[in-house]
Amino acid sequence: MVAIEVPEVNYTDYSNRQLVAVPLAVLVLALAIIGGWYVVTGAPADLGLAFTGGVELRIADDGDTEQQIETAFDREPDSVRTIPADDVVVVTFRAAEEDPEGLAEDLASQADAAGFTTEAIDQVSPSFAADTARTALLGVVLAFVGMSVLVFALFRTFVPSIAVVASAFSDLVIPIAVMNLLGIQMTLGTIAALLMIIGYSVDSDILLNNSVLRRTGGFYESVSRAMRTGVTMTLTSIAAMIVMAVVATVFGIDLLRNIGIILTVGLCADLMNTYLLNVSLLRWYKFEGVSR
Repeated sequence: MVAIEVPEVNYTDYSNRQLVAVPLAVLVLALAIIGGWYVVTGAPADLGLAFTGGVELRIADDGDTEQQIETAFDREPDSVRTIPADDVVVVTFRAAEEDPEGLAEDLASQADAAGFTTEAIDQVSPSFAADTARTALLGVVLAFVGMSVLVFALFRTFVPSIAVVASAFSDLVIPIAVMNLLGIQMTLGTIAALLMIIGYSVDSDILLNNSVLRRTGGFYESVSRAMRTGVTMTLTSIAAMIVMAVVATVFGIDLLRNIGIILTVGLCADLMNTYLLNVSLLRWYKFEGVSR
């Protein structure tokens, strides 16, 4: 078994401002990307069919189907992706305010006229998609609020608690920004990945805070002790997510690939936020804050 060596970090070489500079800069950049995306598209991320409504055709791939699709329909598809493992091309059309059933019939007729073999047709009404989007957003908000309440109840002090919440918020925002840059759509599957990131983030941050605030030993000794466990767990998870993303890419499983990418980005962000942002806030609290 390969052992993961966690290097000792001499935090005394860096001021609190230096420690928080990188996490805050990355967070501001992520928020700028999400804000720009919202201004351009009206949504903070590229929403999938389940959140917009529309029709999705699964067309048998005969080798050059993807190129033929560009001229086969009287409207431009919103997305076209090939799934090599199933030998199909998935073509998505957003319905806006249209009747998805009528749109599905028209698209199926056009696909038949172009000589395509349509293996499946999925359709989602815009009203149902809007309800799904609201429910998914509510789920994320409730999960975040519930996590925040639990953290404040656990530590009962403002600065350590806000450090955990701030790290979790950043861990959530950064992957969404990366999703926009990589063209990964927001779907029910990717929402699940974001919820998992909240869990990972809280786990590593509580481990750090508990080690510093509730165990014996000096501040830097406690941080080092938490890092040996936390970094090892996070790096192991990152390796597993990278393997999953690579394997899913090879076999054309888009959902697992996207989840792997999102979790990898989120876990990397968690390493940065936990051991830079959170440590700096805890150090300020221990040596300069209200516990002084």
